[in-house]
Amino acid sequence: MILGVIADDFTGATDVASMLVRAGMRTVQVLGVPQGPLPEADAVVVALKTRTIAPEAAVEQSLAALAALRAAGARQIYFKYCSTFDSTPRGNIGPVTDALMRALDTDLTIACPAFPENGRTVFKGHLFVGDALLSDSGMRQHPLTPMTDANLVRVLQAQTAQRVGLLRHDAVAMGADAARERLKGLQAEGVRIAIADAVDNDDLLTLGEACADLPLITAGSGVALGLPPAYARRGWLQPDAQAAALPPVRGASAVVSGSCSQATNAQVAHWLQAGGAAVQVDPLALHQGTDTAQMLLSKAKQALNDGPVLVYATAAPDRVGAVQQALGVQAAGELVEQALAHVARGLVDAGVRRLVVAGGETSGAVVQALDVTQLRIGPSICPGVPWTGARTAQGGDELLLALKSGNFGGPDFFREALAMTEVAA
Repeated sequence: MILGVIADDFTGATDVASMLVRAGMRTVQVLGVPQGPLPEADAVVVALKTRTIAPEAAVEQSLAALAALRAAGARQIYFKYCSTFDSTPRGNIGPVTDALMRALDTDLTIACPAFPENGRTVFKGHLFVGDALLSDSGMRQHPLTPMTDANLVRVLQAQTAQRVGLLRHDAVAMGADAARERLKGLQAEGVRIAIADAVDNDDLLTLGEACADLPLITAGSGVALGLPPAYARRGWLQPDAQAAALPPVRGASAVVSGSCSQATNAQVAHWLQAGGAAVQVDPLALHQGTDTAQMLLSKAKQALNDGPVLVYATAAPDRVGAVQQALGVQAAGELVEQALAHVARGLVDAGVRRLVVAGGETSGAVVQALDVTQLRIGPSICPGVPWTGARTAQGGDELLLALKSGNFGGPDFFREALAMTEVAA
């Protein structure tokens, strides 16, 4: 194993894995802290659900994942978080980074959530979503991790006692050697975590080369694009042109959506406007008992007779806020996740073999309900979202899963994803 990745949610894990596969690295994703030997691959991605849990628990799970990856011989460790730097004033990006640095006995790393292909860029330490500062984007109203400050140096400094600095774009633009030298200069000045500017893929390739020898990288998925070429230049990797190949899978198709991001709201709206079959989840009805997960599953299975079905709890911010006020933020989230996970499990039992899941927390609940242990990373549907071949604890027929981060994909993402697999149906 060359690279061991610790991801703080399940969709983020497939996101970074897709970048590695795209560049020719054979990549496998495992779900949860590994309990046994890891699969043979160039890169192994450990998918955790640590983004919004207590920092202490996030640190504990991340260190357990690190131990498994190091035992399997990983040359480099990569802590992957969201391209919108989702966190709270307490963490969890800072505390996990601190713990990993201590465990790896390193006093320098970078932090770079940039993913230009999806409109996430970092310039002068500020994170942009498209043309807007992070703090002016839809992330400002995120129900769990509202991001009201685009200055990443300031955001991360609030989460760590280590000094946070800035690897400015002018150094990155001069190439890998200049970026490496500037990192050494920052280290000499006492900086331990450097926010790295990146505005396009060339910057990501530069950062990959400049940082390929660091024990630890912390980033979104973008920096992963630059690592395989850097590994190949060092003689560690022979890129595999078939790294993203998956076997054809026959069976029914469905979409389960729990994300309430702007992008996913647009995708649900597009599906409905196109006349797609759909079942809506009402959290208040679930809470009151006038609707149940089993009733939702029955409706979805009936709709499945006529083609792909969408089961969604996706809603506009005002509706989400009203539900959270009535039920509490955590209770509302868990109620929806459990219902959607039950529906997904039932649909797979009913013959669905191609399943799209929208939302990080929803994806985590669904793969746990399906008892998925590993994901083989396949071709990209859009930047950051691949199809994956799922292996469950029970074995059996192959299942294709697409785990989509809430903010990714265009309006017609659901149909585009399913269309990629129709030839094999």
